[in-house]
Amino acid sequence: MTEIKTRKKLIEVGLPLNAINRASVKEKNISAGHPSSFHIWWARRPLAAARAVLFGQLVNDPSAHPELFPTKDLQNKERQRLFRLMEELVLWNNTRNSDLIDKCRREIMQSWEYTCEDNQSHPEAKIQFDQNKLPAFHDPFAGGGSLPLEAQRLGLESFGSDL
Repeated sequence: MTEIKTRKKLIEVGLPLNAINRASVKEKNISAGHPSSFHIWWARRPLAAARAVLFGQLVNDPSAHPELFPTKDLQNKERQRLFRLMEELVLWNNTRNSDLIDKCRREIMQSWEYTCEDNQSHPEAKIQFDQNKLPAFHDPFAGGGSLPLEAQRLGLESFGSDL
């Protein structure tokens, strides 16, 4: 079995937790226009946290690119830029901000392109690593659907189910 090459992701190094927590708490108090007003789900996950976790899992940490960010200072500067982007992404008022969503999608796509490039010699590269198509997101225990909804918002084909 050929190993898939991966780079360190942003979530492995850090997240702007205070901003994510503030946005998640604030979101709990939104009623009009929020998906949680459609139906009650006993263990609903905040959409802000879902967006942050997905973005952090899909975007490479700057330390994974020493050719672009050779020093710790440059890596930290780029990481802070990504954190600021994530801090904007988690705000409910920005869920329809197409410019911001497009920026986030570009960051995700750029990381995906590196993954495809790193795995171009993989035996199934043509099937699994298409630079023009992000991998699909599958959540077999989707519950209220927070993760599949936010994966779709971030540009992934998304599938969710639950019992």
